[in-house]
Amino acid sequence: MKNGFAPRLVILTGPSCVGKSPLEKALAKFHPELRRALRKLVLYNSRSPRPGEADGIDYHFRTRTQLESLRPPSRYAILDVRGDLQAVDVEELRTTLAEHSAFFEGNPFVARALLTHAGLAGIDRLSVFLSPLSREEVIYFKDPERNLSLSELVRDVMRRKLLRRTHRQKLELSAKDLENIEVRASSAFRELKEACHFDYVIPNHDGEDSDNWEAFYYPIGDARKALNSFVGLLEGKVPPGVEEWEENLIPL
Repeated sequence: MKNGFAPRLVILTGPSCVGKSPLEKALAKFHPELRRALRKLVLYNSRSPRPGEADGIDYHFRTRTQLESLRPPSRYAILDVRGDLQAVDVEELRTTLAEHSAFFEGNPFVARALLTHAGLAGIDRLSVFLSPLSREEVIYFKDPERNLSLSELVRDVMRRKLLRRTHRQKLELSAKDLENIEVRASSAFRELKEACHFDYVIPNHDGEDSDNWEAFYYPIGDARKALNSFVGLLEGKVPPGVEEWEENLIPL
């Protein structure tokens, strides 16, 4: 491996619209040497491409029937993710990791499979969860004195982000768009419960709907903090503000 570093699998995960995609783009723009060192893991996905997505770059877009046909061989990890089937070619990933570091950016259910799949045993990993709430906010809002449902709060936060993102992409929302938004927003709290299984958590309030990623020359606000925190972790440091969540932080 160049630069003396052993290959590793870098995982960036979190709920839909939390800011994973713009973080990856900002990494490539402002720290191209770090991004170039990571081979992107391209998953198979049964959903249709979003505006701007390309087959073979964002996902390998296939039909549900095609992905179902990949069962049951152990070469593929296949998961049902918010109603879509997604698959990882584990054998191909191991081949990549023999010489290069790999990068996964995606949902927590696939990310957990990358942590636990038997075919990936012994692989060095750096796993990072991008969260719409900080640890302090979770503790504050789950306190009975607040008299609110943390799961409903997370759903409402993510619904607003998803609505703004979809408006930017399509301007007019169809009934199917609204249904998809509700599925993703409703899944966010369950996904947040997965955060404790990852090495580090980066709180980020600037989701994919935020102007703070690209409206100015450089990211500002939490977008800038999230980028700098992720860069620090890639460089082997643990920047201030990066968190580690205990298993019982999110109530059942």
